[in-house]
Amino acid sequence: MIRTLRALFLARLLREKLLLVAFAVLGVAMWFSGFSDRAGVFWREQRSTTVTLAEQKQWLANRAAIEAAAQKSAGRLDAASTLDATRLYAEVDKIARDAGLNPGLGEQRDVIGDQFSVHSLQVTVNRVDWESLKKFYLNLQARSPYISIEQFALNAPPAGSPLTAVLRVSSVEVAK
Repeated sequence: MIRTLRALFLARLLREKLLLVAFAVLGVAMWFSGFSDRAGVFWREQRSTTVTLAEQKQWLANRAAIEAAAQKSAGRLDAASTLDATRLYAEVDKIARDAGLNPGLGEQRDVIGDQFSVHSLQVTVNRVDWESLKKFYLNLQARSPYISIEQFALNAPPAGSPLTAVLRVSSVEVAK
């Protein structure tokens, strides 16, 4: 088969030979381009997986220390003062109303664990002045560590205009 292809190639004119070689080089270049793309994707995924596995190995190696720290932290919390999802909603609404705000309480997420449950709530406050927002923040801070602020975004339009704040507050509930 190779002899037949070689004889066929050698029987061609020079310009046909050059054209066939150019097509072969173009085909190899296209194949190499695709191969290098796939190799790059493989390399990045391999590196990402290696980093993730190393991080998981570290967490597993420190499991005893992490569980001990969690038990110690749980021991410092008064289980009666921790808030479930409903109490978090009510408490944040009460704190906001005490500060003179009319909050929009939105998406609520719960992460249930063996020892702790973490409840989070998105709070949006529109058209608020600085003093009311500051009072709301200080009242939330006074309830720490039972209520904490995970995220805080403040939209400050031109001077003199009311502010808009978006917060994600969370609470920890100790399993009884």
